[in-house]
Amino acid sequence: MSQTATPTANTTATANPDFAAIKQKQQATWASGDFAVVGTTLQIVGENLAEAADIRAGELVLDVAAGNGNATLAAARRFARVTSTDYVPALLEKGEARARAEGLDVTFLPADAEALPFGNDVFDAALSTFGVMFAPQAERSAAELVRVVRSGGRIGLASWTPSGFLGDLFKTIGKHVPPPAGLRSPMQWGDEARIGELFAAHGDVQCTRRNFMMRYQSAEHWIAVFRTFYGPTHKAFAALQPAAQTKLHEDLVTLLEAANRGGPASLVVPAEYLEVVVTLK
Repeated sequence: MSQTATPTANTTATANPDFAAIKQKQQATWASGDFAVVGTTLQIVGENLAEAADIRAGELVLDVAAGNGNATLAAARRFARVTSTDYVPALLEKGEARARAEGLDVTFLPADAEALPFGNDVFDAALSTFGVMFAPQAERSAAELVRVVRSGGRIGLASWTPSGFLGDLFKTIGKHVPPPAGLRSPMQWGDEARIGELFAAHGDVQCTRRNFMMRYQSAEHWIAVFRTFYGPTHKAFAALQPAAQTKLHEDLVTLLEAANRGGPASLVVPAEYLEVVVTLK
């Protein structure tokens, strides 16, 4: 999870955005609804990322833009010493409740992905599942990840791709609720070339495309869940008048039914993401 407006997949930076104002709106977006309802369905991505990043017992691990803690829990289950961060305190509270229920010892700390409150070379690994990708200034958040992880340490990322379902979802939302002018799409983190620009100078970069399968009862069920609980969709509907809400609803049904692989009795939508592991020099 964590930080987002609703930019389309092809948005490029052509203006001078007010990043402070954007972040304030992002915090309100992710604090709306209840992301944890959707976030917990993504737990398998955190588990796979912890394996890809080779998280080991005793290591110091940072989860950046952790949301309700999928990568946090995955690393803690491997007996790492985990610090879980997000700039939405309510999401950290959800993650803390999950960790407490499993008896996992995790430190939870409010923090901005673009200004992490840690020294240099502190962590053995840093992880982020669908979180840091939504920070508005990619270069700053990437630099922060590199800064806080030691030489030889790993950065593990899971980010939606621009060509996958989430890319199409944000394009659809963006037709109804335009993103802030000049803000580059978060889907840039799901592009191998862009990841190379951000990290190749700092170490070895390995990228793997994977699919997370969204499993719901139907397109209508998915929309009901995401309209109620997923911040960007929740806020998009709230920003529209009733007739425009109906049109967005219809466009989402069309998108979901076109992507459905589950047949007429259920909804199974492949959502492509890019799994990245950077081993720092």
